Amino acid sequence: MTNQNVVVPDTKSGINLPMVRLSGSSIFPATAQKPPTAPGTGGGGCISLSTKKKLLLENLEINGGGGGGARINSWIDSMRASSPTHMKSSSQSLSEDQQLPWQQQQQQITLPSAMDNFDQIMEASRGKQIVMFLDYDGTLSPIVDDPDRAFMSKKMRTTVRRLARCFPTAIVSGRCRDKVYKFVRLAELYYAGSHGMDIKGPEKGSKYTKPVICQPASEFLPMIDEVFKELVAKTKLTPGAKVENNKFCVSVHFRCVEEKKWSEVAEAVKSVLKKYPKLRLSQGRKVLEIRPTIKWDKGKALEFLLESLGFANCTDVFPVYIGDDRTDEDAFKVLKEREQGFGILVSKVPKETNASYSLQEPTQASLQNIFHNY
Repeated sequence: MTNQNVVVPDTKSGINLPMVRLSGSSIFPATAQKPPTAPGTGGGGCISLSTKKKLLLENLEINGGGGGGARINSWIDSMRASSPTHMKSSSQSLSEDQQLPWQQQQQQITLPSAMDNFDQIMEASRGKQIVMFLDYDGTLSPIVDDPDRAFMSKKMRTTVRRLARCFPTAIVSGRCRDKVYKFVRLAELYYAGSHGMDIKGPEKGSKYTKPVICQPASEFLPMIDEVFKELVAKTKLTPGAKVENNKFCVSVHFRCVEEKKWSEVAEAVKSVLKKYPKLRLSQGRKVLEIRPTIKWDKGKALEFLLESLGFANCTDVFPVYIGDDRTDEDAFKVLKEREQGFGILVSKVPKETNASYSLQEPTQASLQNIFHNY
């Protein structure tokens, strides 16, 4: 793998990664097995949603041609499609994007629960070295109206610390790396901020490898700062809009914006980005993400970290990636293509995904229980 501004530790001599032992015996015996196909997924754990919704999401690209009111309307439809609102009461009808929880989707459930199938996940990891990758917002912390208050619980922090003592563990987030570190406050982890464009760690307390640094988009920093300032100015009159500088990308949050004002947010983003053809737009849960057009995402970050750990071409590594957003699909796809490990989607409703298993929400006990079982 060739990267810009990358420092990778020497792995020629190999890295001695300890196995975890409970009651005097390894929980991962020597027998290695190919991970089984997740049940009920048709081979890949994918849920196919409507072609209409897929086209709406594809139409979100800023620099791909088209324009005018029709283009903005397409963006608004896309913003609705990937930003379901809170559940209504049972007396009110549900739209396509206000779907019932997993267990009530009788015809769409094909993604099994990670908690219910924990024994199968453990069996698939037998004899292999687990490496954990965790999204932050919506996975380790709840989604909140104010992104600056997306705090993880003390219990979750204790759980992640315990996990990092057993396995190499990385936080992979769209947030600025420094901001995620302030939320998590665990020096023994790897941190991949800005959708993997800013990787560093661990600072101390890790027994797995020397620190690594990767910043493949450093040349875009002045441009990102310019776009951030312009978007702040453009959205200041839209109540509830919040622009966040995540160093190598800019996030425009519209979670607290009235839906009738979403067009103002879309227009502001369009008016700024049309001047920056080297930047592209993607979308998360009620957030528009502006980032460089380089071929780098959370999936590339996962591959880089596996390479840094000496696992690039290993058959006995078992990566587990847990995330809740569209940007996490890049990492799920990498695991699927590698035929190694599993992606676990945190979501209350079925989504089109490359993950193999699901969890309902970040605050439910099952996420902590899975970590504690490890």
